[in-house]
Amino acid sequence: MRILIADDHAIVRSGLTMLINAQADMEVVATAADGNEAIQKALEWKPDIVLMDLSMPPGENGLTATTRLKEMAPEIHVLILTMHDDEEYLFRVLHAGASGYILKSAPDMDLISAIHTVHQGAAYLYPSATKLLIQEFFNRSRSAEDADGLHILTEREQEILALIAKGYSNKEIAEKLVVSVKTVETHKTKIMEKLHLRTRPELVRYAMKKGLLDFE
Repeated sequence: MRILIADDHAIVRSGLTMLINAQADMEVVATAADGNEAIQKALEWKPDIVLMDLSMPPGENGLTATTRLKEMAPEIHVLILTMHDDEEYLFRVLHAGASGYILKSAPDMDLISAIHTVHQGAAYLYPSATKLLIQEFFNRSRSAEDADGLHILTEREQEILALIAKGYSNKEIAEKLVVSVKTVETHKTKIMEKLHLRTRPELVRYAMKKGLLDFE
């Protein structure tokens, strides 16, 4: 896995680089000190994942940089690093198109696990963030954008949407449904077109609001 680290603190970049390069299947290919530099180096080095600090003064912050990067290189996954265990930041991160969100205070191996999860195409949310997300959408009234309902999706599309929302990768969904990965990707594209969604986190949020996930 080729990884780019974006953080305004040199000591954090150094520490994360040592941790990641110690993993047999990971390599830090570049680092950046602000959002603008992160975008430039991501376009240059084409990493699989960008570890993006949320707050990087005085340069462009991580949210803005993530939005811009996903517009220019949607294939690059972004994992947000932040000190803020806050609902406001969680939803802003998801809206920006990030694939994951993890606290800087998390144990080292949680970060490694998050990188693996995001690289596999699944969304990663730190447990406290997941709790906030679930609570928010169970308490929020249905908005006008949900008016069309699930009837616009076929049964297979609803099934795939639910599996995507539960964190399964395209390959895992294909194996579970005994179809090709290409077929899953085609269904996913049609689902996003029908629901007017652009990112995997948006699919997850829609599925949660529609009750497609079973929470114990």
